[in-house]
Amino acid sequence: MKQAEEKSGSCRRAAQTCSLRLRPVATGATGSPASRCAPPWRPLAATRKKIFATIIVFFMFAWLAACSPGANEQGKARPVTLHLFTWSDYTEESVVKEFERRFGVKVVTDTFGSNEELLAKLQGGAAGYDVVVPSDYMVSILIKQGLLAELDHAKIPNLAHVYKHLKGLYYDPQNTYSLPYLWGTTGIGYNADLVKPPPESWQALWDARYKGKISLLNDEREVFGMALRAAGESLNATQPAKLEAAKARLMAQKALVKTYTSENYDQLLVSGEVALAHGWSGTVLRAADERPSIKYVIPKEGGTIWQDNLCVLKSSAHKDEAMAFINFLLEPQVAALITSKVKYASASEEARLFVPKEIAQNPAIYPPASVVARLEWIKDVGEAIKLYDRAWTELKVK
Repeated sequence: MKQAEEKSGSCRRAAQTCSLRLRPVATGATGSPASRCAPPWRPLAATRKKIFATIIVFFMFAWLAACSPGANEQGKARPVTLHLFTWSDYTEESVVKEFERRFGVKVVTDTFGSNEELLAKLQGGAAGYDVVVPSDYMVSILIKQGLLAELDHAKIPNLAHVYKHLKGLYYDPQNTYSLPYLWGTTGIGYNADLVKPPPESWQALWDARYKGKISLLNDEREVFGMALRAAGESLNATQPAKLEAAKARLMAQKALVKTYTSENYDQLLVSGEVALAHGWSGTVLRAADERPSIKYVIPKEGGTIWQDNLCVLKSSAHKDEAMAFINFLLEPQVAALITSKVKYASASEEARLFVPKEIAQNPAIYPPASVVARLEWIKDVGEAIKLYDRAWTELKVK
């Protein structure tokens, strides 16, 4: 499904008026995510894309450097190390280096593979983290547990660039503790050279023809959500009978599954070891950049829509720096660089003006309203999470 980053000090660059001569791209919908790739798998084409992306990053940051002052003088006098806890493959290294250069703050990144792993580490007493990147429902859990600090919106002026419809969602109505960062969907990634006809339903993940070539996310809410949606149920079901039925379906499927992973299924798709992968949109699209036969689909039964958020831990010793980092990540040009790399839509509305046209018009990254209508948010299920935990443990152990 995902990864994130942070900020520091007070950012005043938002008030500056440097002009970037980039032509805004059109934002209408076009063909499928893989339609921009040549049919054969040509590593040279992928290499050219990487070179082009590197050039974009170089010139974008040349502009950013010209529009910003030198390293934060306060940061020089009082060196700070900011600790970020985020999803794997969710950061753009050049973005982090630019923040460090501009503010004189060192950023150290640690990663997790699921919201439950994030929660377990924080509950286990992990100390020293400043910025964390939980998904929607996990924000509400962290708020209830008193782990998040209130944000000072005055120190995050780039909040003004965030889509209005992504603010004030159910898990943090006033955005008191969290700000939107990246959002995406959960569906099926598949290799069109190996899977015929193209999958339209979650039932494809139970197709015995692909035994040993199927991967599922190592994420209990996503996996049970998929099994529930495959049966026409809500992915937030709390009735014991429905969860037992979902577990039974997953147990029957287990012999077909090569692995449960949230971190390398893109490379399993690229190598051909996996033909069908339950996965997050951006991760599958990055795999498609390497192998154009890889496609992404949201099954007809619907899938998950999620939003990852930037939060500061109450225990952070560097809250001002953390909020400056958040503000930096929401600068439209910076957000555009991140989206261009990770292939997840930025919460910054203006960022869409600065990403390549094939990203801005890709319905797998920016799905149309007709697709969003079939998607569902994972929500905090309260005490019913114990049913999910037990069922997940039984699935993984047996």
